[in-house]
Amino acid sequence: MEQVAPKTDVAEGSGPLLVDAARGRKPLSQQVLERIRAAGRISRSDVAKDLSVSPGSVTSIVSGLMDAGLVRENPKPQRDFSRGRPPVELSLVPDARHVIGVTLRDGLHNAVLTDFTGRVVADATLECASGRKEPEELLADLNALLVDLLSRSGLSRSDICGVGIGLPGFIDHQSGLVHWCPFLRDKRVPLGEFLSDNLPFPVYLDNDVNLLAMAELWFGMGRELSNFAVFTIEHGVGMGLILDNRIYRGARGIGLEIGHTTIQLDGALCRCGQRGCLEAYIADYALVREASTALEWDSSVVRSPQQTLEILFDQAKAGNEAARTIFARAGRYLSTGLANVIRVFDPELLILSGARLRYDYLYAEEVLSGTHRFSDWIGRERTRIAVNTWGDLVWARGGAALALSAETDRIGEGL
Repeated sequence: MEQVAPKTDVAEGSGPLLVDAARGRKPLSQQVLERIRAAGRISRSDVAKDLSVSPGSVTSIVSGLMDAGLVRENPKPQRDFSRGRPPVELSLVPDARHVIGVTLRDGLHNAVLTDFTGRVVADATLECASGRKEPEELLADLNALLVDLLSRSGLSRSDICGVGIGLPGFIDHQSGLVHWCPFLRDKRVPLGEFLSDNLPFPVYLDNDVNLLAMAELWFGMGRELSNFAVFTIEHGVGMGLILDNRIYRGARGIGLEIGHTTIQLDGALCRCGQRGCLEAYIADYALVREASTALEWDSSVVRSPQQTLEILFDQAKAGNEAARTIFARAGRYLSTGLANVIRVFDPELLILSGARLRYDYLYAEEVLSGTHRFSDWIGRERTRIAVNTWGDLVWARGGAALALSAETDRIGEGL
């Protein structure tokens, strides 16, 4: 297993580097635009080569994109040529569009504002009251976050062409319907429609782990892959899947809820109301529940869940057998979940992400050995597993990628 940091060099471009298998459904002008963004800087001839089209077609399309203020030329320095016309590379105009990406969590929201290339212009964080909320309360939180973010960027709401928002739960991306979210009071909330009616720009809603997968596809380890999965452990357990350079959501937009697959009939109670979910054995609240039961702590001392987790981890490192047993048990369930992902989807890469991965007991060698047991048994090459250590803003960057993707589709329809 490898541990890596995300790529952050904007000059390398953003978005999938592999040509989309479904690109035939997109206008050629949009394909050219996306190719320039992915490369960061690229010549007309290389665009034509990558897309397997004629140089003349690319030249004509680029002329239109430049007239629209979306693409610009970047002559190379004088030293790079000896005679004749200087080589010219193309890049997107950063200020042509701006989008916002947001991740909403119980008690803490993050947002980023990016330009057309995907570069982060500003970011903001809002701590707010935790607990279940009505849509109006969530809108108030979101507005406060946006006011702070825009003041940091020097832009206004009229400069924003869309916002991508991620939150935990069962989210229908197409309709914006939230079937269930741990911090909304009601089920089946038309949150996407409500936010769109109350904000001056298009709103794109999705499950937060889908957006984490999009962040990997646009800015991280997944840029050079067409098929990979992201598995995350934080307040909950989630999975995002990229197939042929596109996020997979299922027929009704709520697929891949790996955290709510049943691994123990009539097992531990999950926060979704079901019993025996994977999440109920390895998420934050599962470890806190186990620690409160197994460790002999003074019950009169009030501790936050985060404090409990930190103490549990410290005690495990210090050799406390009860603490070690809690992590070992969670690790076995994690191993089962990862093995199921590999057996069902066979991804090129399985990326482990999330704040809880600093607890290395959860991905110790014995855990990963259990994950690979089936592959080893049939003599199949092991699926590559990596830990990607992103900060909290990565979730919001995935929201920005969602908004940029939607805006690029809109531009493509009008070109």
